[in-house]
Amino acid sequence: MIKKETKKLKIGLFIDVFYPMVDGVIVVVDNYARRLCKFADVTVFAPTGRKDFDDSTLPYKVVRCRSRLKLIFLDYDLSLPSLDKDFKKALRESDLDIVHIHSPFSIGKQGLKYAKKHNIPVVSTMHSQFKKDFLKNTHSKLLTNIMLKKIMKVFNSCDECWAVNDNIGNVFVEYGAKKTPKTQNNGTDLKLMTDNKKLEELRKKYNILKEEKVFLFVGRIDKLKNIFFTVDALKILKDKGFKFKMIFVGGGIDEKELQNKITNENLSKNIILAGKIFDRNELACHYALADLFLFPSLYDASSLVQIEAASQKTPTVFIRGAVTAGTVTENVNGFLSENDASSFAQKIIDIFCDENFYNQVCDSAYKDLYVSWDDAVKKAYDDYLKLIEKKQK
Repeated sequence: MIKKETKKLKIGLFIDVFYPMVDGVIVVVDNYARRLCKFADVTVFAPTGRKDFDDSTLPYKVVRCRSRLKLIFLDYDLSLPSLDKDFKKALRESDLDIVHIHSPFSIGKQGLKYAKKHNIPVVSTMHSQFKKDFLKNTHSKLLTNIMLKKIMKVFNSCDECWAVNDNIGNVFVEYGAKKTPKTQNNGTDLKLMTDNKKLEELRKKYNILKEEKVFLFVGRIDKLKNIFFTVDALKILKDKGFKFKMIFVGGGIDEKELQNKITNENLSKNIILAGKIFDRNELACHYALADLFLFPSLYDASSLVQIEAASQKTPTVFIRGAVTAGTVTENVNGFLSENDASSFAQKIIDIFCDENFYNQVCDSAYKDLYVSWDDAVKKAYDDYLKLIEKKQK
């Protein structure tokens, strides 16, 4: 039953990786919880990390699972909530109205189990291309298929599944989803930056010349993001005499190798490794400074960074057929290239041949693709209410 109208809705968000680690799914859950807790009673059920994190700095309640199996070959561990008495007690006493799982593993399964036991709705969000993750870590098609069947059993047991764009919904049908997931787009907290003085300061900081176009990447410095492909395309651009500055924002396991490649390709004067940027206003300035956001990833499902870029009227160049490109319409609010460096470089050149065309795409990226987290979470909350009402019938 829904609590009386005078009481707040009790919502449980379940995730198998959480702060102090940071990735796209963690950011999504944090933004959901920050906004939902303004008018609902929100608890995030999550694992402890390998490093300490002060949960009291968050505006919502966090229940941590402290029992875990350390996975030395990965940068996160397998939670064992069934062995954690405190976690089980907190969940048992949570009196939730709805469960929203953001991963299909041990903690997500606990959320599903709780929902089934208490006959409350459970919704799941499909964030990732799990098949690629499983193949990368197991190097076995057999094990990958076994693991896919296990996670799809979890997703198919939920009352409703959400996907972060239409393409990822289709991917999960291929994985074995019983029905096509509902698309529920993510958002961003960034607002359109209009401080030209800050942009000029940033131009001076990076020594960007007036005739140079500015390109940007934000995210993990990881081969999975296809960042070396970007460097190959930029090398071709330079050889063609195209003037540019490329800024990579972020850190990761392949940072040193990326720096070596930049040096070896004689691109040190063209490419800047800016490191991680935590200040959101400063990050917005970087997006606003850029003429294009270069995102040739074939790994991502629907990255938050492409929404952040759109928030500053900066269109993205994707690889044609990439799942994360599913939100864009080619040459309307974004750009698509064939999957080779020469085509990617030529696409960039072609984009700037028609200034009016480019400016129209910039405006459409903002109009069509920018979604605030406030609007995205309000839509999700309205859907929670519909699911609860449907469950009670």
